Amino acid sequence: MFKANEYFGGKVASLGCETVEGRTTIGVIAAGEYEFGTSTVEVMTVIAGVMQVKQAGETEWKTYKKFESFVVAKDSKFKVKCDQDTPYLCLYK
Repeated sequence: MFKANEYFGGKVASLGCETVEGRTTIGVIAAGEYEFGTSTVEVMTVIAGVMQVKQAGETEWKTYKKFESFVVAKDSKFKVKCDQDTPYLCLYK
């Protein structure tokens, strides 16, 4: 069964399911800046547009474009900035 989630007053939304690779969500982040927390390792892939990311312990933002991925460590926080609505894929490990 699918699971819908909304965060930050509906500015981030996702639809999740179980796949052969594990729990997966496809979502959209509205333009803006957000901080997320993780409880598992997450592999995030930008589907379209550009996402700027600053992970825990980092001092600089890194830019990820269409079809580029980054890995977020378990039990950490990371910040995301988007200049436009940006879709993403997240695979939880």
